[in-house]
Amino acid sequence: MQHSTDERVIRNLLLTISYDGRQFHGWQIQQNAYTVQEAFQTALCGIIGDDFDIKGCSRTDTGVHANMYCISLKTAHPIPPERLKAALNRWLPLSVAVSDCREVPLGFHARYSCKSKEYIYKIWNSEVRSPFLEGYALHYRYPLDEVMLNKAAQAYVGKHDFTSFCTLDARKQGDMTRNVKSFSVTREGDMVTMRVEADGFLYNMVRIMVGTLLRVAQGKFQPDDIPAIIEKRNRQYAGPTAQACGLYLNKVHYE
Repeated sequence: MQHSTDERVIRNLLLTISYDGRQFHGWQIQQNAYTVQEAFQTALCGIIGDDFDIKGCSRTDTGVHANMYCISLKTAHPIPPERLKAALNRWLPLSVAVSDCREVPLGFHARYSCKSKEYIYKIWNSEVRSPFLEGYALHYRYPLDEVMLNKAAQAYVGKHDFTSFCTLDARKQGDMTRNVKSFSVTREGDMVTMRVEADGFLYNMVRIMVGTLLRVAQGKFQPDDIPAIIEKRNRQYAGPTAQACGLYLNKVHYE
């Protein structure tokens, strides 16, 4: 515990949430766009006032979902974690839910304390679209050989410079090396799921990886082209950025 000059006790809480990304322009607060962070902070203000500082574990893009998203919250408010969880679930939009809230050490940071993250990408692989999956999975009507794609995707695994798999924008680029721990492509009925875990991800990295694998499925790339695309370190050589609707932040791993 830490005491400030006015004897307030600063606490650090770790909150785990999930959200449907369809109505949000990602996590991070933006001008003229509704985001998950804005919805969360609005609900939080109504419960404990504005004496808090929150950090999210990751940026997510417009339309991307989260099965698990973590937030660290520093506040002097004495509300117990279970009461805060219940109150937030009452005041948050129905598209956001808090699954856990607990105290953590003051040095914990939702983003910088993270060891790895796992994303999944869902593809509804059927000639007929599913009305129940609109906005929740990419509809891809052409044949997909998940065994072949799984084999091709192993080229992503390991420590590489993933410049070819990053949308370059105004952000400071920095080190483009990431360590991909695993990548799998599996099928259950008509649902094909791509699952990737890494120590970090570049902007649009998973969606470009998926788009590149779909180019392999279409025969526009060969399965063994991916190592060369990585080596090029040039975005123009990789496939297109897959739609946001199929992407979910699935797990966040801490020590």
